[in-house]
Amino acid sequence: MIGILTSGVALGVHVPGLLLADRLRERGADVSVWVLERMLPQETLATTAKMKWAFHRDFRVALAGQRVARDASVAIPAEAQDAVLAAWRSRDVRKFVVFSGFWLPILARHENADVDICHVDSVVSPSFQKTGTSLAAREIWLADAEKSTLPYSIPVTRSPPIAWQDRDRRLLVHGGGWGMGTYRERATELRSRGFALDVIAYEQSDVRPGNAIRHFMIDPEWHPWLDDGYPPFGEVTNGEPVFTRGKGHHGSFDLTRSAIATVSKPGGGTMLDSLWSATPSVLLEPFGAHEKRNADLWEQLGFGISFDKWRASGFDVDMVEKLHTALLEARDHVRDYAEVLAA
Repeated sequence: MIGILTSGVALGVHVPGLLLADRLRERGADVSVWVLERMLPQETLATTAKMKWAFHRDFRVALAGQRVARDASVAIPAEAQDAVLAAWRSRDVRKFVVFSGFWLPILARHENADVDICHVDSVVSPSFQKTGTSLAAREIWLADAEKSTLPYSIPVTRSPPIAWQDRDRRLLVHGGGWGMGTYRERATELRSRGFALDVIAYEQSDVRPGNAIRHFMIDPEWHPWLDDGYPPFGEVTNGEPVFTRGKGHHGSFDLTRSAIATVSKPGGGTMLDSLWSATPSVLLEPFGAHEKRNADLWEQLGFGISFDKWRASGFDVDMVEKLHTALLEARDHVRDYAEVLAA
């Protein structure tokens, strides 16, 4: 069995883990997903949920919180760690793919663990920086800022990108899994320039009806540690969202595929969606130094443009189309990590 180890505090980490699990199952592999937060006490999970709301409502709080965040594994009770180690042994997990560094201290206790560390971001992300465990592992990079390459990738879907001329002339505006950043202010500006928008709201108060604006939401009561499904996602119509589960990939990806560009902070999961949809990224302020490197790489490869540069061009759509063409060409040359792992 292959064990996929994710963390629920960031959908940009968790959803790529779910995608990898699905792509492996399509190839006949025996796979199971473990989410770190399932081992945490309920009071710790309640604090995490409160942090999410605070980070969404004030990006400055989020940036400050990231700087002082600690190794989450220290909050996991010893008996919970023992239980997961026993589960791995009983289920004969032979291979581990780690998406969050907070799993490494636990994995270090597992005998002869065969480990891949899968980096969704283009440089080492905070969860791997904050754990001091040295563990023999193969490092898999979905994007590599140092080498300016995309060494591996995880297909979001096997379907080809939607042709440029067949796309909705809309922009998808969002703040990642926790709804963070300056996307709401940018949505207001873009609407004033005449763009039709799909906006992913994080809470009901974010929904502001208007012409040519559609609002979507992830169920705010759902957390990745509750189940192994993709986030319940749906459009807010008549003030009420109707949530469904994506099959084979997350629901918001269908909006990404049909848009001419996404406008968001440069998270690793957003970059993965950009590649497999061939949808350019208009890059907002990053959440930390690792996202800044993601943004720099995406611009360097010709897949994205900063919001300020796009504004300076007069929001030129032809410029965005060129980024789409570059993504189309790159998509055909990336190495499928699921194929490598299944073999």
